Amino acid sequence: MKPRILIIEDEPAISDTISYALETDGFETTCLTAGRSVMSLLSKEKIDLIILDIGLPDISGFELCKEIRKIHALPIIFLTARSEEIDRVVGLEIGADDYVSKPFSPRELSARVKAVLRRMQPEPLTSVCCSFQIDEIRQKISYYDHGLELSRYEYLLMKIFIRRPGQVFSREHIMDQVWDEPEASMDRTVDAHIKNIRIKLKAVKPDIDPIITHRGTGYSLKEGL
Repeated sequence: MKPRILIIEDEPAISDTISYALETDGFETTCLTAGRSVMSLLSKEKIDLIILDIGLPDISGFELCKEIRKIHALPIIFLTARSEEIDRVVGLEIGADDYVSKPFSPRELSARVKAVLRRMQPEPLTSVCCSFQIDEIRQKISYYDHGLELSRYEYLLMKIFIRRPGQVFSREHIMDQVWDEPEASMDRTVDAHIKNIRIKLKAVKPDIDPIITHRGTGYSLKEGL
């Protein structure tokens, strides 16, 4: 499949130029002129990289990057008319993988997209369960070769289970290992995340429930999957 690039740029002429250059180089593109619908799109469709204009009409590209980074680890290249060093530093600090200033060469931008995607190529996947694979670089988990769309906490929670199938983990242990402020969380927070994970796993394999509930104790991942 062709890598899919999401272009978020409010100037159609620029967006069209980028799209043409990328598609000529073998990419598939999707274009948006504003940022508010991005999170909804990412929840439904697979995107490999985002080209994000900082000066959007409805939200700052910096703020949108922060929102994306709360859930998704996919690479982001900032596009901006401003070239001040402080903007570049801020952009990279909040999670951008590269930074291109206008005016720019569409071919150079395409080359940067290729370079970022090469850097993001996962190392050999680490797994102790045949049905699960953990991609540490992209912070992604696959289940029977299907990529799961997990939130940050769901990803961290599943990593605990996958590393030690069969071991029973209490809610307190899970909160200590996963949550930034476990003392501010409650038991039902873990239960809610387990429920969401189960829904996502069932969507892949409806006949299997790999997470076992140990009443009064906690949860474990079924062995022998």
